[in-house]
Amino acid sequence: MNIRLITSFGFSVLRLSTPLIFAALSAAVCEKAGLFNMAAESMMLWGALIGVVISGVTHSALVGFLAAVVAGGITGVLIWVATVKGKADLMLAQIAINLASSGGTIFLLFALTGEKSNSAVAIKSLALPKINIPGLSAIPVIGPILSGHNILTYGAVAAAILLQIFIHRSKTGFHIRAVGENPHAAESVGISVSKIYLLAWTLAGALGGIGGAFMSMGYLTSFTKDMVAGRGYIGLSASSMVSGSPIGSMFCALIFGVADAVSNQLQLTNAPADLVLMLPYIVTIVVLVVISVIKYNRATHRVKAS
Repeated sequence: MNIRLITSFGFSVLRLSTPLIFAALSAAVCEKAGLFNMAAESMMLWGALIGVVISGVTHSALVGFLAAVVAGGITGVLIWVATVKGKADLMLAQIAINLASSGGTIFLLFALTGEKSNSAVAIKSLALPKINIPGLSAIPVIGPILSGHNILTYGAVAAAILLQIFIHRSKTGFHIRAVGENPHAAESVGISVSKIYLLAWTLAGALGGIGGAFMSMGYLTSFTKDMVAGRGYIGLSASSMVSGSPIGSMFCALIFGVADAVSNQLQLTNAPADLVLMLPYIVTIVVLVVISVIKYNRATHRVKAS
């Protein structure tokens, strides 16, 4: 019975961490470019809705997934247009798009289906496939935890590794980091800051869109009102904890995935429901405070040492 509980919990952690990882990677790209991405929530929402709609219309999970990626990317481009071309304040623009997306997704859902809370009745969306890894699934304990996940769960790990390589080993990644360090110095040597910002926002949006696609085509097979439920902000916290390191962001997202899994388990007990639902966000705040204190102490120690 204990082994079953362990394997079930481990499997749940990886499943619940998947959208958090994509949100964290979305924030990490922007952080490396010197940007602050608090709009991952919107990117995920639009990806989740558009993925379901296009999947239902075309009867293709792949086309729906690609549409979700594009929807997230367009959301990122809109932020770039508003802030770079329109000179709007970055924070205010993102707050505006988050508010607009929360209501806009429901408005579009109602316009298309007549439903205001769930697309399941009107749209028969397809689910992205699950993968059973040959040989691994036969290994006791580890196999049931690691095998049988949605393809995007494995994609999240692959995305973190590829993004780490891209940021630190490619010429474009070097340009992103250079702009993040000092945009004026980067521009003085011929790097287009505007193009780098466009690339960062588009890539961040695409990653957020993938996270949204998992929510509506992997975790569930429908779009529901505000289904992202703050995961974009948790992903932002995960990225901030490790200064935008893609691999580090993935592991921090796993920590929050553990909190989410514990919350789900506690819902099966007599624990107060509202308090249980707060657990992932409480853990987020506590971890951020601890990390901030550690960073402050290290900075103070370096100042005293110098």
